[in-house]
Amino acid sequence: MLGPAAARPDASGRVRYAENVAINADAAGRSFGPFEAYEVTRLKIAEFARAVDARSGAHFDPAIAKAEGYDDVVAPTTFAAVISQIHEFNVVTSPEVGVDFSKVVHASESFEYVRPIVAGDRLRPTVHIDNVSARAGISLITTRADLVDADGDQVVSVMSTLAVRETA
Repeated sequence: MLGPAAARPDASGRVRYAENVAINADAAGRSFGPFEAYEVTRLKIAEFARAVDARSGAHFDPAIAKAEGYDDVVAPTTFAAVISQIHEFNVVTSPEVGVDFSKVVHASESFEYVRPIVAGDRLRPTVHIDNVSARAGISLITTRADLVDADGDQVVSVMSTLAVRETA
């Protein structure tokens, strides 16, 4: 395994630990989007809730959701990952960023909500590359997907760190 000195960007601007691991360090600070709006439906929320074993009736029944103070059925907290990861994947695997997704391990993900996601929302994501770094033989890329509603108001930010491993 190579030491910290190998984490410096090379002449092309890519962070390299091994010949087969490279992420364009110049991508840090860039933003992509906003992308096409994602329409949140009751069906999409219900399917996701079943998939993650979220059992609240507010995910399935509009009457229960309204009784709990929501405008319609409410998405489980991690539902925002569905929207953000579609666009995150397209951004990080683009030639200008250079991630080989077959070498990716999801290192972390977190959510900062302004308000819950509910059926009827039309959310437009913008993906930001907040950081590109390398350590211990792994290149890391941290993204933030800001999801805004039809009025342009922030709903949630999804922060994700991907670890790109070396080829064995």
